Amino acid sequence: MNIVVLVKQVPDTYSERKLRDDGVLDRDATDAVLDEINERAVEAALQLKEANDGSEVTVLTMGPDRATDAIRKALSMGADKAVHLSDEALAGSDAVSTAKVLAKAIGTVDGVDLVLAGNEASDGRGAAVPAMVADVLGWPAMTHVRELTVEGGAVTGRRETDDGVTVLTAELPVVVSVSEKINEPRYPSFKGIMAAKKKPVATLTLADVGVDAGEVGLAHALTTVTSASPKPPKSAGEKVSDEGDGGDKIASFLVGQKLI
Repeated sequence: MNIVVLVKQVPDTYSERKLRDDGVLDRDATDAVLDEINERAVEAALQLKEANDGSEVTVLTMGPDRATDAIRKALSMGADKAVHLSDEALAGSDAVSTAKVLAKAIGTVDGVDLVLAGNEASDGRGAAVPAMVADVLGWPAMTHVRELTVEGGAVTGRRETDDGVTVLTAELPVVVSVSEKINEPRYPSFKGIMAAKKKPVATLTLADVGVDAGEVGLAHALTTVTSASPKPPKSAGEKVSDEGDGGDKIASFLVGQKLI
C-alpha cells in the first residue's frame, strides 16, 4: 500500500500569533513546528505500514524553504520519503487553491492508495482542505476519523460526533482526515533522526506540477481578511464569600452564565 500524508508547518500554538498588514498570518513572527494533528496522521500511516508488509509512506507539504524542518520531523518518525512543494507564488493561497495544488502534487507520487491528513491545521482551523483534495481527485472522503483500518482494499473508519459514532467505509483510493483522538504519535528516536537526513526529499515548483502561478497566491484568493482585533485580556474571576449561602451564590452565578 502506498500512503501519502499531507503535513503542514504552522506557528507554534503556544506563541502569540499575529497578522500582517495585508491580513495574512505572519509566519516569521513565531517559531514554526509540525502541526500536532498532522503528527497523528503520520502515526496513523506508520501503523498501517507496519500492519501491511511492503507499504510505503510519503509525506507531502506545501510551504516555504523552512518547511523542510516539518518534513524532517515526519521522516524521523519513520516515513520513507517526502515531497516538498515550494514556490513563492503560493504565498497567501486560500483553501481552494491549496487543495487544487496539493491534488496535483499527489499525482506526482506513483500508485497512491491512501491519502491521510489531519482534520484541521492549528493556524487556519478551516477543516476543509482534505475534503476539497478528495473532490479534486474524484476520490471518496472520510473526515474526522478517530479509528482507521484497511482490509481487502477497503477502508473502515469510525467518526465520533455529538450524536454518536458513525462507521464509514470506502474502497481505495480514498482521502482520510483524522482527529486528535486517533492516537498518540511516537517520539523520533536518535536512530530515526539520523536516518531522516538520508531519506529522499523531492522539491517541486508550480511548473513541476502543472499549475499556473496566476491561479494561486493572495491576489487570487477567494477569501480575504477585512479586519482583525487582538483577543481581549483575561478578566478577573468572581470571588464568592461563603457566609452560609455560598451554594446559592454559586448556583446563581452558573445560571447567569447559562451553564445550568
